Amino acid sequence: MSSSTHPPHPLHPPHPAAPLRVATLTLSDTRTPDDDDGGRLLGDLLRAAGFAVVSHAILREEPALLAETIARLCDEGTADAIVLTGGTGIAPRDRTIEALTPLLEKTIDGFGEAFRRLSWDQIGPNAILSRALAGVVRGRIVVALPGSPKALDLAVTRILAPVLPHAVALASGRGGHHHHGDKAARTEPRG
Repeated sequence: MSSSTHPPHPLHPPHPAAPLRVATLTLSDTRTPDDDDGGRLLGDLLRAAGFAVVSHAILREEPALLAETIARLCDEGTADAIVLTGGTGIAPRDRTIEALTPLLEKTIDGFGEAFRRLSWDQIGPNAILSRALAGVVRGRIVVALPGSPKALDLAVTRILAPVLPHAVALASGRGGHHHHGDKAARTEPRG
């Protein structure tokens, strides 16, 4: 089968024997387990992409609480990546980015750039108001996403699903710079 028959943005789930483990967090002062639609959608999208969602929590938008929770998740070692939803806008209570930025050992600038570029196609100039970001904390990938369903779907299906396994391998020191999980792409004849 020719690679040209593949969709333009295929989902490449992690190796089925060891799915990537993702912890999710909803940042909100008002959400409860009964109305955490964004958290539920995020988990559903990640599972559909082949990831194992190992935990979910709803946190108030308090920087100290977020820092403590990220540190605990890293120390526990049960998650390869942590994906947050909410608190990434520019409203006065949106403080996720301010809380997360000091924790980042490395930023993944291309994530925010790609997210805003793809968002532009959906929502136009309002895409510039998104402060979605990704980075590395203690060898784990941490991603902060907006709370809107369209934004979550775009981020997971178009960016995280194809890139997160490789990013986790690199950040954790388990992957080489040129290792890609799609064997067919490497072995297909050229020309």
